[in-house]
Amino acid sequence: MRIINLFIFAFLATITFGQSTTYLYCGSVLDCKGSSASKQQTIIIENNKIKEIANGYLTAPDTVIVVDLKDKTVMPGFMDMHVHIEGQSSPKRYEEGFRMNDADVALKATIYCKKTLMAGFTTVRDLGGSGVNVSLRNAINRGFINGPRIYTCEKGIGTTGGHADPTNGLRKDLMHDPGPKEGVINSIEDAKKAVRQRYKNGADVIKITATGGVLSVAKDGQGPQFTVEEVSAIVDAANDYGYVTAAHAHGAEGMRRAVEGGIHSIEHGTFMTEEVMTLMKEKGTYFVPTISAGKFVYKIARERPQYFPAMIRKKAIEIGPQIQETFAKAYAAGVKIAFGTDTGVSPHGDNAKEFAYMVEAGMPAYEAIKSATVAASDLLRISDEYGTLEVGKMADIIAVDGDPLQEIEVLQDVKFVMKDGIIYKQ
Repeated sequence: MRIINLFIFAFLATITFGQSTTYLYCGSVLDCKGSSASKQQTIIIENNKIKEIANGYLTAPDTVIVVDLKDKTVMPGFMDMHVHIEGQSSPKRYEEGFRMNDADVALKATIYCKKTLMAGFTTVRDLGGSGVNVSLRNAINRGFINGPRIYTCEKGIGTTGGHADPTNGLRKDLMHDPGPKEGVINSIEDAKKAVRQRYKNGADVIKITATGGVLSVAKDGQGPQFTVEEVSAIVDAANDYGYVTAAHAHGAEGMRRAVEGGIHSIEHGTFMTEEVMTLMKEKGTYFVPTISAGKFVYKIARERPQYFPAMIRKKAIEIGPQIQETFAKAYAAGVKIAFGTDTGVSPHGDNAKEFAYMVEAGMPAYEAIKSATVAASDLLRISDEYGTLEVGKMADIIAVDGDPLQEIEVLQDVKFVMKDGIIYKQ
């Protein structure tokens, strides 16, 4: 009876007692602190934090919410360090930029936000859009729409003609000369101004496009597009605001420059060399592989030739299949890895497929799970509150059927989702 009226009771309990308490009866718990699961535990949540974790199933007072997860495996909410929450790949993507207003983008994106949360991802790092991502973050934080906790870069920073130049591929009368305000830089001073503009616009993190990219309408998908000095200027300015920085990079030279410049994570890393891996280990730089995106664009480009413009299709076939192999080498070399998918390139809600790709490439299942919890929270600098199931931490908790340590694919069908102590899926 108590379980049927969860949301009604939570509301009444808050009014009557000044707080809401929930008991989770968990069959198996992966707290992401150790190396194995704990059996038959009770997790007590008070308001939005974990108050107690006890062995066995404690007797619950009649005044609390009880959730029976005795046949489930319970874990911290997952974190995806590379998504694009505003949109999703489609054959019409390039023309939609001319047809959709910000309101259209935002309303459509509410679906993507909900799908992401329902897939068990309670936190995401959004690495580039039009700026609507800031409004989506705010709407979720204020409870207007359902979605994950968003840390957004607002708009990525690139160079003229580079991967984040918003005028690439346009006809010449529309191809003006964007600058730091639009996230396009060509000097150290530009670099600093672009970061400060992102701060003004409400960003939480900073992203640069250190090399060419696959889905931009530009020929080069690998070449370096920043100097070390420009990267250093961006990182220095970002550090002033406490920002974590990320660098999209496919080619090795662009990666090397980004790591030398102090960037905090390399995204994609397709043609990463042993030299770059060694440098990343020395600097403590994270690798966010995004195998899902590589597999998706390769498959679509091969099976549906008209899906992408011809220039992009060529890059998708060349670059897409390489990412999983690079991930395997980087993991074996001991590079720090945080979970990321580039979802928005691949479909929203399919984020957990990345776990299977990581395991397929040689990473043990529990390490893959920790890459989306412990490592991700460390990269985002939020490990004091998130990433493990511990007393005092925020109540971001998910549950699945079966044992993901034996069958990683079960993570693709999350049955229970709690974010900030609120149940969104049961």
